[in-house]
Amino acid sequence: MSESTKPMAFTGERFTPECVREIWYEHWHRYAFALPLVSGRRVLDAACGEGYGSALLARHAASVVGVDISPQAIEHARLRYGGASNLRFDTGDAAALEFQDASFDIVVSFETLEHLEAQQALVAGFARVLADDGLLLISSPDKRSYSDHAGFRNEFHVRELYREELLELLSPHFPHVRLYAQKLLFQSILWRLDGEMAPSAVATAAADGAEVATTLDYVPLYYVAACSRRPLPVDLPGLSLFGDREESVYAHYNGEVRKNMSAGARIAELEAELEAARRAPIVAQAPWWRRWLGR
Repeated sequence: MSESTKPMAFTGERFTPECVREIWYEHWHRYAFALPLVSGRRVLDAACGEGYGSALLARHAASVVGVDISPQAIEHARLRYGGASNLRFDTGDAAALEFQDASFDIVVSFETLEHLEAQQALVAGFARVLADDGLLLISSPDKRSYSDHAGFRNEFHVRELYREELLELLSPHFPHVRLYAQKLLFQSILWRLDGEMAPSAVATAAADGAEVATTLDYVPLYYVAACSRRPLPVDLPGLSLFGDREESVYAHYNGEVRKNMSAGARIAELEAELEAARRAPIVAQAPWWRRWLGR
């Protein structure tokens, strides 16, 4: 494997595209959500990490600049994705951007906020480098569900935000903010096969099916916020779905179910053998010294 394609080591701090299943879905979906919005635009990917997302956006954007504070991550990104003429990677602090005012039409910064103490400076900087009609797409875990309810602490997170705190951080700089909830869900989906898209219909049922809400009634794990000083673009979707054709998460789930079923069957066999052994008559044996004398 050449140095240009060698994966970065996954430490838990920066996602790499070699990660699989749930974390893969979460990270790729954010960039896939941004993809239709960047066509022909000047894009900044702030805290771009390994660079996979910047490279994806560069397929449609006029230009993309990926910035990360890690020289190692930037060097890797240049080696792995540096072939595109409209894509460049710079080492820099996302909370102290050195670009001129109104340099970009869209800024994306996914899973950055919670890693920084300087959150005010981060968002103010994004507002400064955005054009007046520019769009910020930014994500953050919901502290209530991600940490409080789960009893989990991510060692790489400096300050996580509740929903109210996230809105308080964004609204002084962006009068127009729309929050999207993000969470991996088990869903049954019906879609038209004639190629036309129509308004979506959603439903969430209670476990017993007795109560059905006509909305996605789940507790978010992450938020993705679309922010602007002008009214938000009309082509922002109300619902965004993302998956892989190989259905890797589902395949892993089915594999685990099969392993558990196989293990359960084997346990049942062993328990039956143990019970049979318990019920078998005990054959008395003479002490060893009598057996020895009887030779």
